[in-house]
Amino acid sequence: MKQILTLLLLLMTTPCLMAQKRELSQARSSIKSGKYDEAERSMAALLKDSANRANKRIYLTRYDAVRHLYEQGNEKLYLKQKYDTAVFFNNTRKLFAIAEALDSLDSDYRQKHAAQLNAIRPNLFNGGIYYIRKAKWSDAFDYFEAYIDCSSQPLFAAYRYDSIDRRLPEAAYWATYCGYKQHDPVLTLRHRKLALRDTTHHDFTLQFMAEARRWLNDEELYIATLQEGFRHHPQFAYFFPRLMDAYTSRGQHEQALALADSALAVCDTCELYLFAKSSALLRLQRYKECISYCDRLIAQNDTLAEAYFNAGTAYVNLAAGLNPKRERKLIRLAYQNARHYMERYRELMPEEPSKWAPVLYRIYLNLNMGKQFDEIDRLLNNNTRNK
Repeated sequence: MKQILTLLLLLMTTPCLMAQKRELSQARSSIKSGKYDEAERSMAALLKDSANRANKRIYLTRYDAVRHLYEQGNEKLYLKQKYDTAVFFNNTRKLFAIAEALDSLDSDYRQKHAAQLNAIRPNLFNGGIYYIRKAKWSDAFDYFEAYIDCSSQPLFAAYRYDSIDRRLPEAAYWATYCGYKQHDPVLTLRHRKLALRDTTHHDFTLQFMAEARRWLNDEELYIATLQEGFRHHPQFAYFFPRLMDAYTSRGQHEQALALADSALAVCDTCELYLFAKSSALLRLQRYKECISYCDRLIAQNDTLAEAYFNAGTAYVNLAAGLNPKRERKLIRLAYQNARHYMERYRELMPEEPSKWAPVLYRIYLNLNMGKQFDEIDRLLNNNTRNK
């Protein structure tokens, strides 16, 4: 019975092997006659059948066909003749994929193929840049990843790319960028460790990483990345405001204040940092200090509306904390000061009545300013009816 089964298997396999040999023979003839595309398509079709993927002759023939296509395209581009640049880069990637697959089966060709491919490896990087310029982020990512992957391929072990290739971190940065542009957190984070070695783009790498953490709803790592970004790049526009927002949303006002102080140590005149500190002080109910920082801001720029709002709010809150029986004069003075700031805020932000109207209502009520109070009362009532 076993002999019969073996015979049947041989009878079934022999025609397949014969067809495979004919295909290989025809492909080699096509290469000799310059029909490289035809040979490449034939071998690619054979490799779609898993039964053929252990046949190194198919890989070798396909590699030879694609190498001729690459050289043909390279010559045309060098001579500035009309040629599809995308096809040129695609052939580059194919050569690497074919050689790496063959090397996993048989390393006898490693030295020869590695030498050939090492000479053209920069075109993997260039292919990535080419597709970035065309905003084809997925294609660009694939080229940069192929460039990076060479550093871990046994085929290129002799070239020690991981230790001597100075463009690897830059390639990783661009791969990170392409993942970010695709709004794909997994691709964005895949090469982050290597990308962080690219000092030129270190700030943007951390920004993309933070966004990826946010997309994944990983709040702890999101905040940790913002902290790292601010520590290394305190004046980079992305990290500080988002870290302040994160602390504020968590009610961590002491951390927000400490962050503002760290920022002011770098730039003690920056309006954003001064305003952030005034806001943190307001939330911590340190009203007099808040007003002091608001006044510093206004002295620098008297059109910063939110500085007036913070100061006005701080004065109102100060008044609310005073004893109405023993400290009437101080209460009135606080409301008078609050009026000055909040009316100026109204002038600067007339389109924000939801913010200034309730505060002015309270101020005018406590200062017994009937005309002004009636105007605000009507405004609030109209807004209520219109909702």
